[in-house]
Amino acid sequence: MKHIYVNGKVYTGELPLVQAFGEEEGKFVFAGSDEEAAALAEPGDKVTDLQGRFVCSGFNDSHMHLLSYGSSLSAARLAAHTGSLKEMLQYFKQFKTAHPVPENGWLMGRGWNQDYFTDTDRMPDRHDLDQVSDTVLVCAVRACGHCLTVNTKALEFLGVTADTPQPEGGRIGMDENGPDGRFFDSAMDQVYHAVLPPDKEEIKRRIRLACCALNSYGITSCQTDDYCVYRDIPWQAVNEAYRELEKAGELTVRVYEQCNFTETADVKGFVEAGNITGAGTEYFKLGPLKLLGDGALGARTAYLSRPYADAPSARGIPVFSQETLDEMIGYANAVGMQTAVHAIGDACLDRVLAAYEKALKEHPRKDHRHGIVHCQITRPDQLKKIAQMGLHVYAQSIFLDYDNHIVKERVGEELAATSYSWKTLMNMGVSVSNGTDCPVEVPDALASMECAVTRTSLKDHTGPYLPKEAFSVKEALDSYTIRGAEASFEEGIKGKICPGMLADFVVLEQSPFEVKPENIHRISVYGTYLGGKKVFG
Repeated sequence: MKHIYVNGKVYTGELPLVQAFGEEEGKFVFAGSDEEAAALAEPGDKVTDLQGRFVCSGFNDSHMHLLSYGSSLSAARLAAHTGSLKEMLQYFKQFKTAHPVPENGWLMGRGWNQDYFTDTDRMPDRHDLDQVSDTVLVCAVRACGHCLTVNTKALEFLGVTADTPQPEGGRIGMDENGPDGRFFDSAMDQVYHAVLPPDKEEIKRRIRLACCALNSYGITSCQTDDYCVYRDIPWQAVNEAYRELEKAGELTVRVYEQCNFTETADVKGFVEAGNITGAGTEYFKLGPLKLLGDGALGARTAYLSRPYADAPSARGIPVFSQETLDEMIGYANAVGMQTAVHAIGDACLDRVLAAYEKALKEHPRKDHRHGIVHCQITRPDQLKKIAQMGLHVYAQSIFLDYDNHIVKERVGEELAATSYSWKTLMNMGVSVSNGTDCPVEVPDALASMECAVTRTSLKDHTGPYLPKEAFSVKEALDSYTIRGAEASFEEGIKGKICPGMLADFVVLEQSPFEVKPENIHRISVYGTYLGGKKVFG
């Protein structure tokens, strides 16, 4: 039995829009006019009137952290209370009262951003979190996920002192009295190792929670980095959780796992156990080797080729040496794995591009689809190399909502003038997908598309930043559908509403082609469907 939808505004991946489409056994069987739909209908088929609503392929967030998002939904949500340090601490105390912490348990929160504080211009330190509690272990993670702060009791519990050595690829914050409670990039692992990891059933609960939230934003596919959320949980347990959810029919988002590792030996063990890019099903599939190359711009840990304009003593933190990048990327490329590397600073991007060039020279591959995650601070010479090597770029247009306010201040006018240049890359023939890096940002696909189109922030309309880099509405939609499918080698099965494709689609109350660009984020999701079955609405 077919399910036919009529009287809509349907984006098939091409313009003009059509009126109707049909689905049968989880796949699209037709897209065209209402008259064609009527001729196709047979006795017993179900017909739904879309009443003029807009429909497109389900959104695909091409880089996020699904398990981390599910975990953040169970922690204190500091992002909504970061207008001032005082406000954040007050909310955190209220959260502690409402959510008692067991002995040796941690009070966790995420989402603060010192650039939004109106009462101070610094990051919180241990003394601030001591106000939340001096008897409970407290940890507050910055919105970007590249910095966190703990209280004094947590420092004592961790055994961190002024004599603790600084880790490679990270930094423990220090002041004249010793550790100040701040941990940056790989140094954060010391804290995370001390947090009791969830068991498999709790992992599954958090994944379900996150998938439900994603569906409410019209998302039907995501490409997620989960192995790094809890380093003490083996990747096998994460994969088992996903596969058990799939078997139970409880996975409402199609998942392409970006497999995060930090040691070549671990990658080899993973591959030798039979894991390779593309292994899996249409619901849970293994994707690229994922590497974290540097930090974030907001925390000044993104690795730049020159000092930060607003902090001349800082250039950021490279997580890997060139030798390690060469080794890990070279191995992955040689065994046929796709690779995706987080690179925000241009100095980090130099290292990543050099590693890709070396790997592809040693083992040439025509359709590797190796990629750059974020690809924010860039120079023209780097953009040309990305295009020449046929790399994929995983953009986060939603980052412009915040970064519009800081990018010139952080990196200076010259670098800012050639950064976030995703439209230039598209014009060079590069496949550019989109995402939110959730929980760094809320997984709001429509808000991210608006930033791609307007190049301004959502609330105060700061910008437009480099308006020549603005996407058209079609390009923005494609970045969340067709290009997302290209990132996972799945453009043959999803990303468009056309016969044979998986019937993953979203119904919106209004058409992004018809509303004012600054109102795209206000469009409501009416319904989300996975394989023809409603998962939201």
